[in-house]
Amino acid sequence: MVSFRRYWFLMWYFRSPLIAFGEDALSHLDQNICSRAFIVTDAVMRDIGHLQHVIDRLQGSGVVCDSFAEVEPDPGVEIVQRCAARMQEFAPDWVIGLGGGSCLDAAKAAWFLYERPDVDLAAVTPFETFGLRNKARFVTIPTTAGSGAEVTAAAVITDIEKIRKMEVASFELIPDVSVVDPWFSSQLSPRLTADTGIDAMTHAVEGFTSTFANDFSDALCLHAARLVFEYLPRAYHKGMHDPEAREKMSNAATMAALGMGNSHIALAHAMGHSAGTVFGLPHGRLTGMFLPYAIEFTAKGGAGRYLELAHGLGWAADDEAQAANMIVLALRNLLREVEQPLSLKEAGISKEDFAANLDSLCDRMEMDSALATGRRFPYREQSMHLFEYAYEGKSIDF
Repeated sequence: MVSFRRYWFLMWYFRSPLIAFGEDALSHLDQNICSRAFIVTDAVMRDIGHLQHVIDRLQGSGVVCDSFAEVEPDPGVEIVQRCAARMQEFAPDWVIGLGGGSCLDAAKAAWFLYERPDVDLAAVTPFETFGLRNKARFVTIPTTAGSGAEVTAAAVITDIEKIRKMEVASFELIPDVSVVDPWFSSQLSPRLTADTGIDAMTHAVEGFTSTFANDFSDALCLHAARLVFEYLPRAYHKGMHDPEAREKMSNAATMAALGMGNSHIALAHAMGHSAGTVFGLPHGRLTGMFLPYAIEFTAKGGAGRYLELAHGLGWAADDEAQAANMIVLALRNLLREVEQPLSLKEAGISKEDFAANLDSLCDRMEMDSALATGRRFPYREQSMHLFEYAYEGKSIDF
């Protein structure tokens, strides 16, 4: 009998941008491969000089530049539409996303509308062809080490009217080039280092344990997890004074996203997407916090690939249950090391606010596509208990 992890297809694909990485990776922009570049970013990137740094590099090669520096955290459809309208006026042959996950997601979605203004973003799926790249190529320059949006095929956009996060997903959204220069992430504060770095760990673990996992994604996810365990505490505590840790975390974030993007995410992301919409907390902080609960829940159902993961990390576990416990302990120790919350209560959510939003949390989680590739599906009562346990910081026992 043929054994395989993916339950849709025997044949599979691995998709990736061209990745320029390492010290001075930004010099890739010197190759003069475009004439008009439109940069999508936020006010922070503009105010601290990162936007001008990129513009100077491009203009030094004779490129005409324009920019949109109005992206907000968890960007909504209206911001994306305004950005796309500015693109239409400027008519670039290169669109560049610069910043963290919100900037890169907004850039992807706006670029899509620049190419296909006739398509509703809510209708974008990986199962259709849209014929992008008739007007411009797409480049990403991440300034954090965690979101992974620099290499993935999806953008998460907030539907403000429906109060939900909408995944705009198409393999055509995978960037042509990703410039992963650790100089940018070396400027991060400890809090942003932790919030984004723990997101990379969640991508690595869920990408490895997804039902769509494969040999190519496994290799990337496993090594990314090793790197995050080793280098995130150093990057958090030493910042720009530890350039090796910054470079390793930049690489780990991109590798984890490549692995996850070629397999998929699971329960921790579904919970994180839901809670992020309801409570407005940073995505990485939430998914990292929920990951131990998701592992415990999955392992209690006799599912998961935690024994393989533990062995890959060099830990001597004897069975799935023991392996899951070891991984959860290591993750919670890492969260404590970088001063991340281990529960929604520690994250600052009041008991009253949590109780008032519990049904909404479950509704949103149960509609999330990430559940489809998890190894144990929570039903309504279990969904409620998952959030209740995650609120109080209790280990999952069901």
